[in-house]
Amino acid sequence: MVQGGPDKLTEVERRRLERLERTLKHRRGRRAPAVMPSRLARTSAFAPRQQGLSNAADFSRVYVVPGQSVVEVRGRELGTRHRDMLMALFRLRARRVEATTPQGEKFVFCQTTTSWRELLAASGLQSHVNNLLTCLRVLEELRTTSVRVFRGSYEDYQSASARGRLAGAGWSDALIGKIEWAGATLDARLTVEYGEWVRRTLEERHLVAVDADVYFRLASDHARCWWPYIDSQPAYTWISIETLAQLAGRDYSELTTRQRVKLREEARQALDDMVRAGGLTSWSTEQVGSGRAKSYRYRYERAAGPQAKLPL
Repeated sequence: MVQGGPDKLTEVERRRLERLERTLKHRRGRRAPAVMPSRLARTSAFAPRQQGLSNAADFSRVYVVPGQSVVEVRGRELGTRHRDMLMALFRLRARRVEATTPQGEKFVFCQTTTSWRELLAASGLQSHVNNLLTCLRVLEELRTTSVRVFRGSYEDYQSASARGRLAGAGWSDALIGKIEWAGATLDARLTVEYGEWVRRTLEERHLVAVDADVYFRLASDHARCWWPYIDSQPAYTWISIETLAQLAGRDYSELTTRQRVKLREEARQALDDMVRAGGLTSWSTEQVGSGRAKSYRYRYERAAGPQAKLPL
């Protein structure tokens, strides 16, 4: 609980300070966490795969994780490489910039200024010029993809959608705006400007800290899909198979028996991967119910060690 400070805080300001306090507390001992918007850490908008993603111009899909996020993606399907890039960018320091147009109009934007070498290091990739074009391609795909984020609850979204109406307040924008680079050498300066929604989220402190060292040590796409959700909620000690399915863009109740078995196998492999990467110390499975209604929970213990230093 936030103590001290101004005596007269509004409810919004008080909640904002409490969120910031939780984020800073979770960052302690972490030398290079990815501090990112909570809705991006707890979304299913990034498919757990690198190949076979749709790049159709008319692609559109709504991704729902009840209680956490309702996100619509338009323009192309996003996957592991896109999440990797955002995770790397959020490890690097972003700054708020105030500028003025030639007409005297003031505007504010948020950007990260770094180098290709630092971005590759933050991504866990080898510092080689052959990787620059890959990074740029992923950045451009993020820039040309429209993301619509609904700020209300999942129930509000369901109710409005059933009536064919807009589900309250939200934001529609690209996650990344302008990309500018000074050259094709590793030490050339690179500037990435974020979209308006990301800027507002960073300013409003709707943020969580994710252990990015663990993330980039994970070998499987499903582990990288689920780790941000698990690590961004330090008070949680278990996750259901239904939530894991939702984070992977699937509905567990609609899966066939074979698909359910496959998903549970992927969950076990991903949790083992998190243990090997140093994010978890152990995990176990609990069966809930019986028959077709049978479900599973995965209890886990989070590792307490600090992150390793980011090699630059």
